[in-house]
Amino acid sequence: MSTERAFLRVEGLEKTYPGSAEPVFDSVNFGIERGEFVVIIGHSGCGKTTILNVLAGLETASAGYVFMDGREVAGPSLERGVVFQGHALMPWLTVRKNIAFAVRSKWPDWTAAQVDTQVEKFVALVGLGAAIDKKPSQLSGGMKQRVGIARAFAIQPKMLLLDEPFGALDALTRGTIQDELLKICAETQQTVFMITHDVDEAILLADRIVLMSNGPQARVAEVVRNTMPRGRQRATLHHDPQYYRIRNHLVDFLVARSKELSHGRAPAVPPEVSPGLTEPEPAPVQPIPLRRIA
Repeated sequence: MSTERAFLRVEGLEKTYPGSAEPVFDSVNFGIERGEFVVIIGHSGCGKTTILNVLAGLETASAGYVFMDGREVAGPSLERGVVFQGHALMPWLTVRKNIAFAVRSKWPDWTAAQVDTQVEKFVALVGLGAAIDKKPSQLSGGMKQRVGIARAFAIQPKMLLLDEPFGALDALTRGTIQDELLKICAETQQTVFMITHDVDEAILLADRIVLMSNGPQARVAEVVRNTMPRGRQRATLHHDPQYYRIRNHLVDFLVARSKELSHGRAPAVPPEVSPGLTEPEPAPVQPIPLRRIA
């Protein structure tokens, strides 16, 4: 996909830390359309979190540019909401007041009633209405992450950045929050960039999956389009034959090709592939004819 008119454009991004002989990543190029959910996958050390921090304006790249909605990203902004691996809630404030703090930062002229209406709306969206006046110490880990997600959505950012927000949660809680996230994104048409190590999570959530080669000198090796239609559900995902084609493609890349394409071997302009449609169906199993024994 051409990045020229994309809502978010990453062009020639590179990061080299002082004292390092090679960049962590270089020649990173990709784009994200408005309302698109993009997930990035790669082995540890390829610079995924650094890329996210550059998109958030929390870190400066050594070279290259990031543009969002036609303007260069040059620092933190409430136009970009971030949810980290930890919930990062203020422990002395209730759920209501944690989210209200962010809302007032975005709209300082709002009345207390307007702020409270906004807070209650997004707390309800993540299913925490009954816990709105509790402090973080009274919440489970999954509930805290929901508060973090509600806080990010409540400021209505143009871009939502998620850094493995479900990585520390058990499978049941993670699945529940994934469902909440899909529901909110469908309602708000939110643009999302997310880091994950979970292949199945990527297939469930993402419209496109960005695959990073191994570091150092990591690059975007290819972009996988998820050809399974939106409205995907965890319970039925595995019934679609496209799911296995996409999953096998991602796993094959992570097991072998990500290493082969390290040290700058990946192309500067990554190809976009659609393995769910283009990879051949497995050959049908031929039945063994029965023979009558005399």
